[in-house]
This record gives sequence, C-alpha cells and structure tokens, in this order.
Amino acid sequence: MSHIIPVDYANAAQMVAAVLRAGDLIVLPTDTVYGVGCALDAVALSRIFEAKQRPPERAVPVLLADADSVLLVARAFPDPARRLAEAFWPGPLTLVLPKRDGLPSNLSYMPTIGVRVPDHAGARAIIAAGGGALAVTSANRSDEPPALSVQEAMDYLADAVALYLDGGPSPGGVASTVVAFEGDELQMLRAGPISEADLRAALG
Repeated sequence: MSHIIPVDYANAAQMVAAVLRAGDLIVLPTDTVYGVGCALDAVALSRIFEAKQRPPERAVPVLLADADSVLLVARAFPDPARRLAEAFWPGPLTLVLPKRDGLPSNLSYMPTIGVRVPDHAGARAIIAAGGGALAVTSANRSDEPPALSVQEAMDYLADAVALYLDGGPSPGGVASTVVAFEGDELQMLRAGPISEADLRAALG
C-alpha cells in the first residue's frame, strides 16, 4: 500500500532511505515536475519501467544531491562540464557524461549517463537521503502529460509507488537543456531554459 506524506524533509529522510533500500519507488517534487525515482538498482529500475509503461531502451536520468556526487555515476567529470556545473547547478542543465562501470545496464544502454542537480532544496535533501544519486524520471505514464501535483502522480502510478512526497503544486516549466562534449567541443542535444550562447559564455 502506498503512503503519502507532506514534505518535511528532515523527518522524511529515514523513511525515504528505507523505501529505497528495499528497492521500492518514491515520488518526489522537483524544480520542474514531479518525478518517480529509485536507487541505482536493476530490479528497482525495472519497476520504474513497468509502472510508467516506458520502453526499456530509454535511458533514465540521474538526479544528484550536489556536484560532488557526479562521480557516483560518471567515470569522468571533464573540465568543460565542470565549469558548466559551477555556472548552472543547481538548475535546468543536464550534462551527458561517460558512464561509470558497474551501474545497472537498464539505467542506460549507452556508454553515457545524463546527470543534473535540481534547483529544489527538498529534492536535493531526498536525493542525499538516498545516497546522493537517484534514477529519476517524470512521474507519469510514458508520453502522457507530466504530473504537476502528487495527486496527478498517484493517478498515474497508484500502488506501484511505495512513498509519495507531497511538496505542493509543481512549477512545471521547460525541460532541462541537455548537453554533451566531444572532446572540449560543446554539443547541444536538447534546447531548454539555458541558451547555447549562455553556455558558451560560461565556457569562456
């Protein structure tokens, strides 16, 4: 049976950690929409794909508690990517980095992984309680509109999620800008709130 609790992050941390250790799913507010997340565990990830009816070839992004957590999931944090993180994290920038060995194959079948630090203090506290890095994707059925409230997330995912964290209405907004690097050359993979001009300016 699912539990819905209002967000009191200090008191929720122990419950969040226990749910994630059990391989179960949580729903959490972020700086854009509600997300459904789990530990970096193959069985837990399979539950996300099943709950969302998500095609298995789609990689799941990773949300981080802070920039220091990047190397939990990335094999390297090249200097250009680090400079963008310093300029735009926490915020709507996803960096595509080389994936660390040993992560579940169903997190990403590619040699890369997308990482972001959300601009939402509560979300970062939840992620920290889960070890600093969680697989998080939008809390909806695949290709349906994103959930902007905990009730909308529950309407989509019901008892597939063990713990719903209610942070009030979500701000919604545009999905994050996604970038990668080929050597030191910036590659724009998805346009978003941060412009290519701003990114290049931060790179100097």
